[in-house]
Amino acid sequence: MEEIDKIETLQQGLAFFEEVGMPARDLAARTRLEYKNDLSDFADFLEKQGITKIEQVSLQDLENYQAEMDRRGYSASTRERKTYSIKSFFKFLDHHGVIATNVASQLIPPRPKKPEPRFLSEDEYQRLLRSCSHNPRDAAIIEVLLQTGMRLSELTRLTVDDIEIPKRINREPDNTGTVRVRRKGGKVDTIPLNYKACQALAAWLRVRPQVDHSTLFVTKFKAPMSRRAIQYTVSKYLQTVGIKNASVHTLRHTMATHHIARGTDLKTIQETLGHSNLATTSLYVSLAKTAQRKALQEHAL
Repeated sequence: MEEIDKIETLQQGLAFFEEVGMPARDLAARTRLEYKNDLSDFADFLEKQGITKIEQVSLQDLENYQAEMDRRGYSASTRERKTYSIKSFFKFLDHHGVIATNVASQLIPPRPKKPEPRFLSEDEYQRLLRSCSHNPRDAAIIEVLLQTGMRLSELTRLTVDDIEIPKRINREPDNTGTVRVRRKGGKVDTIPLNYKACQALAAWLRVRPQVDHSTLFVTKFKAPMSRRAIQYTVSKYLQTVGIKNASVHTLRHTMATHHIARGTDLKTIQETLGHSNLATTSLYVSLAKTAQRKALQEHAL
């Protein structure tokens, strides 16, 4: 390893970072390889510009490299990762006194555009519901996910005692059931169960086998259903009806999107989904407009 006061060139700095910086941060092998590849490409670019010493590098040089990545057609996520690799490298050199000023501290990483959440159209979720209607347990799983927007982890933790279903299930506004949901961080919420969710759960509870635990959904071997088992179950029905690029979490997006499109207020959706911030829930407003456009196309008069 080079003595710190003798580290002058980019290659020496990279070697120092690889030998000391990466092990100190206990980075995974894949992350170390990505850092090494990112920084080697960065150094090659600078050296072709005649810049070989660390002290020669300016903020303008770093921004020129960002522009070069854009010219190469790198995705925003790749450019973001490579930029953070550079920032980590210079922060490490600054921390160890190799450089007097961290020129990368003002380097702004590009923000990759997040794809819009996938939600099912009305036709898709109706086909999904029909596909599982012959199986009370699976129908209850999908109906609860669709009607409450519950997370997979929350559904997995449900017990029989968490469910309250009215004696007579109907569409009267004041005749809803309830479900107790264990959120992230130990928070517990009680949210309404509409008549469709209540009907599906009642049908499942009538045939649920006698077991020595209270987990709501059980396997054919009478064991609690795991997250993976529920994921597999939902994916199986999605595949059966030809719905692509969808998952358990898609049902959460579907619930929020269609409820907002039909006029359910944001505050109600926020509380039902368990969002701590209303801004998170408001992202579904634009999706609701997309759902409305699709509905007008699908149900043209």
